[in-house]
Formats: sequence, C-alpha cells, structure tokens
Amino acid sequence: MKSVRELFDFKTTEMRIAQRALKEINKLEKNVSKLSDAELKETTNIFKSMLAEGYTLEQIRSDVFAVAREATKRVLGKRPYDVQMLGGILLDLGSVAEMKTGEGKTITSIAPVYLNALLGKGAIVSTVNEYLSERDAKEMGEVFNFLGLSVGINKAQMNPNEKRKAYAADITYSVHSELGFDYLRDNMVENMNEKVQRGLHFCLVDEVDSILIDEAKTPLIISGGQTQDSSAYFFADQFVRTLAKEDYLIDEESKAITLTHSGIAKANKFFNVESIYHIENSETVHLVQNALRAHKIMRNNVEYIVREGKIELVDGFTGRIMEGRSYSEGLQQAIQAKEMVEVEPETQTLATITYQNFFRMFSKLCGMTGTGKTEEQEFIDIYNMRVNVVPTNKPVIRIDEPDAIFASYEDKWNAVTEKVAQLYTKGQPVLIGTAQIEDSEELHKHLLKAGIPHTVLNAKQNASEAEIISHAGQVKAVTIATNMAGRGTDIKPSPEALALGGLYVIGTDKAESRRIDNQLRGRSGRQGDIGTSKFYISIDDPLMQRFSNYDSFKEAYSDSHGKEVTNKNLRFAFNHAQKKIEGFNYDSRKSVLNYDDVIRQQRDLIYSQRDLILDAVDPKFIIEKMIKHTTNSIVNFPAYKGKHSYNYNELVDFLNKNIGSLIAFNFSLKKISRIYEKDLPEYISNVIIQAYDKWRANALKSYLEQEIFQIEKQIILSTLDQKWKRHINRMEKLRSNVNLVQYSQKNPYQIYTQEGTRMFEDMVENIAFDVMLQIFSNRLGAHSLITREMEEDPIFQEIYQSFTNNDLSKSPAEREQEIIEVYKSVKARMEEITASLSMHDYNPTPQEPLQVNQSLDDTETIEEIKTLEHTENDFVLENNQENKGPFNIFDQESFLPFENFEQNADLTENSVNKEISQDNNQESIDNFTEKNQDNLDANN
Repeated sequence: MKSVRELFDFKTTEMRIAQRALKEINKLEKNVSKLSDAELKETTNIFKSMLAEGYTLEQIRSDVFAVAREATKRVLGKRPYDVQMLGGILLDLGSVAEMKTGEGKTITSIAPVYLNALLGKGAIVSTVNEYLSERDAKEMGEVFNFLGLSVGINKAQMNPNEKRKAYAADITYSVHSELGFDYLRDNMVENMNEKVQRGLHFCLVDEVDSILIDEAKTPLIISGGQTQDSSAYFFADQFVRTLAKEDYLIDEESKAITLTHSGIAKANKFFNVESIYHIENSETVHLVQNALRAHKIMRNNVEYIVREGKIELVDGFTGRIMEGRSYSEGLQQAIQAKEMVEVEPETQTLATITYQNFFRMFSKLCGMTGTGKTEEQEFIDIYNMRVNVVPTNKPVIRIDEPDAIFASYEDKWNAVTEKVAQLYTKGQPVLIGTAQIEDSEELHKHLLKAGIPHTVLNAKQNASEAEIISHAGQVKAVTIATNMAGRGTDIKPSPEALALGGLYVIGTDKAESRRIDNQLRGRSGRQGDIGTSKFYISIDDPLMQRFSNYDSFKEAYSDSHGKEVTNKNLRFAFNHAQKKIEGFNYDSRKSVLNYDDVIRQQRDLIYSQRDLILDAVDPKFIIEKMIKHTTNSIVNFPAYKGKHSYNYNELVDFLNKNIGSLIAFNFSLKKISRIYEKDLPEYISNVIIQAYDKWRANALKSYLEQEIFQIEKQIILSTLDQKWKRHINRMEKLRSNVNLVQYSQKNPYQIYTQEGTRMFEDMVENIAFDVMLQIFSNRLGAHSLITREMEEDPIFQEIYQSFTNNDLSKSPAEREQEIIEVYKSVKARMEEITASLSMHDYNPTPQEPLQVNQSLDDTETIEEIKTLEHTENDFVLENNQENKGPFNIFDQESFLPFENFEQNADLTENSVNKEISQDNNQESIDNFTEKNQDNLDANN
C-alpha cells in the first residue's frame, strides 16, 4: 500500500520550476556539445549582451546552465548529473539544496555561480575554511576561466589592496567570517576608495547549515583599545574560588548562573559593599558573572583549549579551533584569569554584526548542505529560504543500526573499544565521531591500551585535517574525529574496504541537533556505496544530564554491569532530550537575532549616512543641517519651557557659553526675547551659519577648496565614529544587564528596545552638536590657516605670540588672516632688505627674540583663542517634543539649507562681517620691520 507522501507527492514551487528547467537544459545539451571551444567561450559575451539589452537571468538560465555543463565536462572531464543540475537550479532560485554527502555539491555550484556572475556585480562563494576556499577556487576556477570569468580568493591575512583585487573578480571564494569582517572594516574607512567589497549581490553558502545555523549564536566583533584594568579580573577570580556549591545556582538547560543568598552575602563581604546588586556596583557584578561562567560553565578541552599560554576557542559544532576569535564582554579575560595565564587587556567593541543580519543583506542568498531539512523552519523564518531535498544519483544503501545505550561513560567506552577491535581485525575502516576533545582523548587511551593503531583528529591537531580524513576509508584505518572535523572532504573507501563492508561510522554522543548526527552518518555510504553507522551513548552523556530526568534513570540502571540497556522509555528520553535542546538552541539564536535587529536598524542608518558623507563632494549641506538640527533641539529643550513663559535667560546663557564664544558673537537677551519662540531656531541657526560661511571664505584664501572639504568631512566622520563606538559598547552593557529586569516582572527585550532607541536618539543629538562645536573650536583654527612652514618659522612664532586684537566684531578666522598677512608682508620686506645687503647671511640669534608691539582693538589675545579647546560634551536633549525625527537627521533631503529665508536687518547687528582696516595692517608691518632693522644692520 502506498504511503500518504507517495499518493500526494508534495513538491515545492522551486522543485517544480527546477524540474521543468532541467528538461529544457537537457534538450539544449546536444546542440551545445557541437560548439567549438572558441564558440563555447564566446557565449559568455553573448549572455552579457543579452542581459545588457534587458533580458533577465531567468530568461537565459537554461542556456547558461547548458553551457556551464558542457564547459565542466570539457575542463574537468566530469559531466554534471541531472541531480547536480537540478540542485544548481534550486540554488539559483534562492533556496537551500540538500544533497547527500558525495553527491558532488562543489560541481553543483558551478552553473548558478556562473549565471549570477554574468551581471558583473560579483558572485561570492562562502566556505567554512580557507582550505576549501583555495581548493574550490582552484578546481572550479578552471571552468570559470575557460568561460572568460575571473576568480579571486579572499583570505584573512591579505592586505586591503589584495582583498580589493579578490572582490573585484567576477567570482570570489572566501571563508564566511572574513566576509563579515570585511563588511565591518569597510564601514570604518575614511575614504570611499579604501573599501574592499563592492556590494552584496549574490552569495552561495557552502555547508549553509554550519554557517547560518550553528554559528548564528556568535556575532562577528571587531575590537580594539583597553577598557579594564587586568587586576580586576583576578580579584573577581579570587572571589569565585572561595564559593561553595550552595553559593551559586546553575540552570542546566540555559547554562545561566546566579548567586544564591549565601553567595550574595559572601560577595557583599568580599567586595566590602552594602549590596553588590546596587546600580553603582554593576561593573563588579559583570566581573563576578564572567568569573562564575569561566569556572562553573566554560570547560577546558570542550569550549576552549589552553595552548602555549593562550586561550583558543573551540567550535562546539565542528571541533575546530576558531582562529583569531575570542569571547567578548570580558569573558575571555575571566577564562585567562581562571587558567592562570596572561590576562590580555579587554578590548572595546568597534563594530559588530551577527551572521544572520550580514547574510540577509545579500540581494540573493542560497546554500548547499547535506543536512538541512530538519532546520527548514528556521531557514524560512530567518532567511526566507526553503530547503529542497535533491534526489541522490544512486540509492543510499547504508545501514543505520539502532543506538546502543549504556548506563555509564566507562561502559560506553569499553563497548566502543570492543567494537573497533572487531572491525580492525576484520580490516573494515572505521570513523569514530566524538563531541568533545576530552572524549577523543579518553577513547585514544582506551584504543592504545587495546593495542589498536589509530589516528586522532581534533582541535589540537588540525593542520592536516583534510589529508587525515581523506585516508579514513582505507583498509584497517581507524580514525577518531571531533564531531564534524574534516567536513567538506569526501571519505572514499578503497575497493578492498568496500568488499569488507565499506566505512563503519560510530557516534559516541548524541549531538545537540539531529542534523549533526545525520552529518556524521552521512560520511558513510556516499554515491551508493555500502556502509554502516551506529551510535554508542550513555546515561552519563551531557544531553541526558541537561535535558532529562537524569537521576531517576541513573538509579534505575545502576546494576546493568556494562551490558547494553534496551528500554523503549530510555530511547524515547534521548530523542525527547535532543528535540528539547534543538528548540532551546533555536530560541537562543532567535533571541540573538531579535536583539541584533534593534541595533541593525541603527547600524544600517549610521553606515548609509557614513557613505553619504564619504560620497559628498562638499559636506557643507551636512554641516548646515546639523547646525539647524542642533539649534532646534536647543530651543525646544524642556528646561527652557516654563509653565507660563519661555526661559530666555537660560537659553541666552547657554548660547553665549557654548556657541557665542566660538563664533565671536554675543547673543543679546534683548533681541532674542523679542523673537517668537517658533522663529528662534531659524534666527540662531542663521547666525551660526553666517559665521560658518565667513570662516569658509577666509579659509579658502589660504587653502584649496578640496582641502577644506576633506577636513570638514574628517570632523564629521571622526565625531560620528567616536559616538557610534561608544554607543555600541553601551548597548552591549545594556544587553548584558537587561536580563536582571526579569526579577521585576518586566520584559527584557522590551526594555532593551526602549532604552536602546532612547540611547540612539541621544547619540544622534550629540553627533550634531559636537560637529557644530568642532567646526568652530577646531575650525582648522589657529592651525588650519597656518601652514607647517609658518609654525616652524621663529619669525612667525614671535608675531603669533605678540599679536593681539581687541575688536569683538572680528571672527577668529579673520584674526588669523591678519596674522598671516602681517607675517607674509614682514617676510617680503625682510627678504628685500637682505637682498640689498652684502653677501653675508642673515641669521637672527636665539638670544635676541624678535618683538612685535602690535595692539589692535579686541578683547581676546590670539594666544587665548589658540588655547580655546572644545572638550567632549555629551549634549543630551531628552523628551524633545518638537523634534521627532532623529533617525532622519542625515537624510539628503533634510540636509538642504533653508530656502527663501530673509534675515531682518536689525538681527544682524554686531555680526562678524567687519574687516580690519588696511591702515592698521600696514602700521603693524611698518612697526615690525622698523624694530628689526637694527638687528639686520648689526648682523650684517
């Protein structure tokens, strides 16, 4: 009798489309095979021309795939099977293609990558490690090169120019993490031409479940800069070492750890505080939490290893060392203190993104895996990708034997050793998968004791991973591999091994996902080969201890005496525990994404506006918008709005203290109090913009226009970057501490969203305010109009130090211009005098400093102006009722200056438009040269 699935034969839309397209491709194969090599190569240019004329990828897909198949056959000597072409079509449709191990996923990728590279926007193939990137780029690159497309390999150790070249290729192979890091680094550059990537168009992710599911809980972080004294970690470490088991509580499912009442009492005494959970002790709580996690949850040889005095992270799903990666938020330092190795300075997060949000930015995303169907719902929910199972080219005849369950670890290892001994004696190759490094080393001891030759592959020795795993199919080969070490490399049993039953795969622990177990099973039985798989598990395994009624099972089977336990309830408990942890891990990944989505919106805005700044030829419109935004925020600051009347006094005090002194303008209470409140932002911003325009006009007398633009852009970028980095770290601390609000019956995510949004709005206010202040306080100021040559000239130094100007109507830039004019005239006069004298060189002696008795009408000396510096001032405007749009402060449209604005004549009185008279300037020059004529004559 037929099954329900056979009766209804459910097929996804993608699969139906793919099967129709496959028929078209097969019809084209005969004609395409008749093309010469030159004609076949020329099809690439034909396809590009068709796309330029308006054809879509869908319209030319069948032709392109037929050409790719023929090119693969000619270059590699392998004709892609129908199932491989089917998988390629599914990839082009933006789905996950599940193809069993050995079905040729790498060749499957050629056609869809070739098709999407024809657009000229770049096609990226993401791999799990650099070995696979190099291998696939070299092998598949032969086909792409034959068809006239370039191939690049992106590596972590490359310099920016090399990376830029790799991304400029038609097709780029790269390890997944480096793609994300390059994206973050590109959004930290100071010039647009420093970026290495050229957009996120198309990405095919190999081993997509490993990258988009398994690694989704770990965000990518670029960090730098010390933020914490290392002694603080050792102090927290010392405290945790004093705790007894009753002083803390661990949730085995979530791995959350908290102090009990007795632990809190000990903490209060140890740190000499009234209450460690008081807000002022939040940093201490953070240190203690990390120390607790380091000692009670993080395990050596499981989550990390200690090698050459360094803490190196282990990928829990692959068993590989995660090179260059470290825990964030102080956990790395807590582990270093625990292991008594050098504590590296905790770094500040400069940029961060999750894998989910990075890969979701690609216009088209697809992926290949041998095991993805069990995670289909997550692929749909997060990446909008359906998982389509591609039929195997040959039926799978591998035998998957029932699990063997034992009461203890020792019983399990003894049973595994006995089974391996039987297989070794027979000559049948065996691959043993372990979940942790310590398990592989424990089994290693058992096999050594039994005298069985074997190879161990774990995170401690992975340099020749692919080579070791590739030989695991030979007669009498016994290989211990941590979880999925060697994934991506086929194990091909020799003919002699196949005659003995093929590869025998043994699993020694149920993974946290059925998918991982299926991956291990799938190492055997490739391409219709014979093979066997079996799991040996015990009640002591971590899965049972965390997610089942461990104590009752342990007691019930304590007298099994090494025998296999056969009980349906126990078998059900294992399956239930595995499904339970799958759900927990999915919730955890979803939570990471939800929290990152809050900052993603902020990150996208900051990065897009950063690009706007970099692209701007003249940033004047940006600065003017920031001035207008800031003045509007100042005027609408709640503190100035009284119940019955507006507080003009405080407004004017603030303006003169923070802005007036910088632009040499005195805001008059009399004038401002006569202006309607709604017109105040317009008046104030107009005054500031006039001062800005005047400064620009003066600066352009001594600098090239492009130099002014570049320095202004640098001021905006440096301010934005500084505030953004601080905001990221504040958000991280908020994320770390927000779960504490659960105790007050509040939703942590809701609190994080509300507080995070408020903090971002404050940051935007601060960026605009600080840019406005820095434009005037730095104003390329006393150093912007003055060249390095001038600064180093003793004559200029004397002029600069002695120059005064008491004319309040002059802006700082105007006064600087006066100094430069005096200096240039003095230099010219002195050169004339020197030239008219004898051949003796003029060398003023340092014992006789040059003096300038110059006195102009001004209240501030040049020295006072020079030392006027703006210190960082977080200008936070809260509850701004009339400024509801901080998120679009940088919009191009809102940057545009006011139009049709007419300024009232009496409002510009005492503005900064008066010029120093030429008479005063000439008098200054004459005085200086007269006083130094004697020195010139004496020296001569």
